[in-house]
Amino acid sequence: MLRHEYAGPVELRSMQSLSERVSARTGYRLVGDLAWNWCLSHDQPREHPTALWTDGAGGEVVAWGWLELPDGLMLQVDPDHPDLAEEVLAWAEGVAPGVLNVEVCQTETVLVDALVRRGYAPEDGPFMVCLGRSLVTPPEKVELPPGYLLRGLDGPEDVERRAAVHRAAFGSTRVTGARHARMMRTWPYDPAFDLVVEGPDGEFAAYCQGWYDPANRTGEFEPVGTHPDHRRRGLSGAVCLAVLHAFAAAGGERAVVYARGDDAYPVPKRLYESMGFTVQARTLTYTRPV
Repeated sequence: MLRHEYAGPVELRSMQSLSERVSARTGYRLVGDLAWNWCLSHDQPREHPTALWTDGAGGEVVAWGWLELPDGLMLQVDPDHPDLAEEVLAWAEGVAPGVLNVEVCQTETVLVDALVRRGYAPEDGPFMVCLGRSLVTPPEKVELPPGYLLRGLDGPEDVERRAAVHRAAFGSTRVTGARHARMMRTWPYDPAFDLVVEGPDGEFAAYCQGWYDPANRTGEFEPVGTHPDHRRRGLSGAVCLAVLHAFAAAGGERAVVYARGDDAYPVPKRLYESMGFTVQARTLTYTRPV
């Protein structure tokens, strides 16, 4: 195996190629997850060093590690090459020599076993659940309160407004119009899955960003949000259902979403369960002590 190191997650499409092959088996780190995280981090190369492992024959990516310095690590390893899990962890430990936090899904048994062997321990605290639902049965009808309109984006002004509603929904400044525009040029972005709800005042009130993986016929929500001034009106559910219809129209057979699973932040999980999603697995965060 060959290791290739980069400043920043510049080899995004190569990393997604591994996700296309193994996410159906592990249920985690879908192609849309990588695109969304790249949007948030691509312009901060020093904080996000990455390494890829390729086989010696065809140059196929079989593992990658993506640091979020000072203490975070994302990684994915082909289950057919379990020995690489410890190699990725050893690389990350060398680059980030302090405490290291690694979030994995409980279905990623190769990673869990490697973490335990290297002395990592699971933390108590917030965790995510992986929820899924079939698209074989058509999604429910989309219904909006009077005065609200469901639509896609139309021009640069809408891109700025789309970024603004995300910032309002999450109280965050990370997503800008420029970052969203760059994400729109990133595979597998498709405007058919990036939908908003426009309020009676003409402002964007809610949105759902969908990502579709045609190789696995799987759609994913990441992220979903509602402006604080428009909550408790069913807007998030309506826009998510609209994206489910778009997934189905594209040939999708399954949809997935990740939400907090602990009791401290229960509302998103309840929303998705009301739409027919069920919990498939949960995440675990392992920490390496100093």
